[in-house]
Amino acid sequence: MGVLRPPNNVTEFALLGLTQNPHVQKILFLVFLFIFLFTVLANLLIVITISLSPMLAAPMYFLLTYLALLDASFTSVTTPKLIVDLLHQRRIISWRGCLTQVFLEHFLAASEVIILTVMAYDRYVAICKPLHYMTIMRQGLCQLLGVVAWIGGLLHATVQILFTMDLTFCGPNVIDHFTCDFFSLLELACSDTYRLGMVVAANSGGMCLLIFFLLLISYTGILSALKSRGSEGRRRALSTCGAHFTAVVLFFVPCVFTYTRPVATYPVDKWVTVFSAILTPMLNPIIYTVRNVEVKNAMRRLMKRRAV
Repeated sequence: MGVLRPPNNVTEFALLGLTQNPHVQKILFLVFLFIFLFTVLANLLIVITISLSPMLAAPMYFLLTYLALLDASFTSVTTPKLIVDLLHQRRIISWRGCLTQVFLEHFLAASEVIILTVMAYDRYVAICKPLHYMTIMRQGLCQLLGVVAWIGGLLHATVQILFTMDLTFCGPNVIDHFTCDFFSLLELACSDTYRLGMVVAANSGGMCLLIFFLLLISYTGILSALKSRGSEGRRRALSTCGAHFTAVVLFFVPCVFTYTRPVATYPVDKWVTVFSAILTPMLNPIIYTVRNVEVKNAMRRLMKRRAV
């Protein structure tokens, strides 16, 4: 496995974590443990509810299943290690573990970018071209777009890993973070990484910024189309679109903040990562259930069926 061979004499990295205070660590351990369990269970509940509810066979809910699976997976990349590390003062991650973490983070994040974009297109077609909705957003197309999301995420993550494999390290090996992130590795590298950092900013930050603005334009078109709807139709459309737009903002704002800047790390980066990798996957199932009557009713029917 040559691609996983440590560069130079570095075989592991030391993570400083969120805090060095033992009492705060214990509190954070309980908080993040609860958040992690809730996030995984809530997203899996959405997947199970949609899969077992014939009333939720619309393309929107098929795509929501993808989003829930991605959120459950994304938070599982970083949160379990953070939880375990909060119980120890010595926090170590191997070179292979660091490489795997970077790959999975970018793979799942890029896949989620594509799924969120497809979900926005789904809402655009449903509101602006309602008569052609089922023809355009047919099941086969949704499945194909789901595969495209996985392939797109794989390609993006592979590019990031190829960049990482070119880095050389000669010490120190301390990362001021609770997870491996690309910018921290760039700062620890021995060679000049300015150009590489610019490429990463264009690859990740440019993609986030461009897609975010395209989504804002699409929602401007949706809001314009809603002016001709009746009050009830406008209310229902705004409810579903509002949930999705909230999810888009929660995902893209941290992404834009992190990657559309020169290569550097700041103390606030840790909490931005907490928000994007831990809190956002927890908030998404809440957003999509609290604001969606169909999903809530399907969950109630599922619970009643299991109770009988």
